[in-house]
Amino acid sequence: MQGTVDGFSYGLVTPLVAYVMACLGGALGLRCTTRAMLVAHSWRPGWLALGSAAIGSGIWTMHFIAMIGFTVEDAPIHYDKPTTYASLGVAILMVGVGIFIVGYKGATGTALFTGGTITGLGIASMHYLGMAGIRFDGELEYDTFTVGVSVAIAMAAATAALWAAGQVRGSMWSVGAGLVMGLAVTGMHYTGMAALSVHLHTTDTPTAGDSPAALLAPMLIGPLAFLCLAGAVVMFDPLMVMGRPDWTPAEHKPGVPAHPAAPLRSRRSRLRGRRRVAYVDSRAPQNR
Repeated sequence: MQGTVDGFSYGLVTPLVAYVMACLGGALGLRCTTRAMLVAHSWRPGWLALGSAAIGSGIWTMHFIAMIGFTVEDAPIHYDKPTTYASLGVAILMVGVGIFIVGYKGATGTALFTGGTITGLGIASMHYLGMAGIRFDGELEYDTFTVGVSVAIAMAAATAALWAAGQVRGSMWSVGAGLVMGLAVTGMHYTGMAALSVHLHTTDTPTAGDSPAALLAPMLIGPLAFLCLAGAVVMFDPLMVMGRPDWTPAEHKPGVPAHPAAPLRSRRSRLRGRRRVAYVDSRAPQNR
């Protein structure tokens, strides 16, 4: 028996809040990625790891806030906690791979394509693994073509977001990249939900159960707290707030990571070279 699905039980509230959370996680994570390109190699893994966790947490939070509005008529929904939390781990891990590729190789060419593809696949994997954690008296079925479209949306928008983050410019670029990342996550989510149909097992009397909000709210506390912590780190970092690179812009190509101290060393080397030339000239015999 086909089940009646409602993805907007609370109207536009859950989609809008979900999109805001996706944008917040994306903006924080991509800003950390930009910050990683402004520091020495010893600090870069820490910023990239923070960015990966922020984006992964934002994706996961967005998904389950949206799922608060998801109900199936006459079929109470429950969530398997190990599978649900595993989807969070998959999101952070796969997004992290893409972030580290772009963070070390730069937002150019093959690195950008590879990083964006893996990040997009991470978004899609989190979604469908999270859906696999749903427990109810029935089965979920998907339209293969629409699923493929949802994955393509995630990969394309994730690549665009990583490109914007890799430009190493002001904070507005990171905000724009975050909006694109939020679009990738929410677009992928609701396209994937459009591919969904529910087949219910026949039951004589429907059973009552907890509301999706009551089931999911406790699980959202941890990722939400982490996003607040990541936001505090970004806000109290002067370079992140000002959005100014450590090097002379003319000596850096956007999208390619560089060591922030490199231009300074270069200027010192040129200065030493001039001093050596001046010293040699002073020792040379003068023509009389």
